[in-house]
Amino acid sequence: MASHIDIVPKWVRIVIGVLAFMNIAFGVMGYFDMTVLFPNATGFDLTNTIFTSASFEFAARNLAIGLALLIVALKGVPESIAIVTIIRALIEIQTIIIAFVHGTFTSVLILPVVLLGIEIFVILTLVKAIGKRDGK
Repeated sequence: MASHIDIVPKWVRIVIGVLAFMNIAFGVMGYFDMTVLFPNATGFDLTNTIFTSASFEFAARNLAIGLALLIVALKGVPESIAIVTIIRALIEIQTIIIAFVHGTFTSVLILPVVLLGIEIFVILTLVKAIGKRDGK
């Protein structure tokens, strides 16, 4: 094992692994069932080519982020884990902002808020570990 893996707490790698599998599962499900991505699609023709393409792009994005998270969790480089976690956190922030703009404060918003809190905690933990390693 490389020495950089020693400064990343094991719980961080486990949490990132769980987030990775969530993204991978969500990405794969998006390819097979668009209602996962568009749960309140009443009135939309989900067989429409535009919706199908959007669904596949969204699924591919989640799959790519999940695979990236899995790779960095396995490698254990704190900078890489932090960068990919920041990318995932930005997506959670986007989801929360969209909910606020549309005024849809439902229970569905709980998951992005909780995940964002976890991601911020992981990022802060990694920044402290990197600073400690670098003597700052």
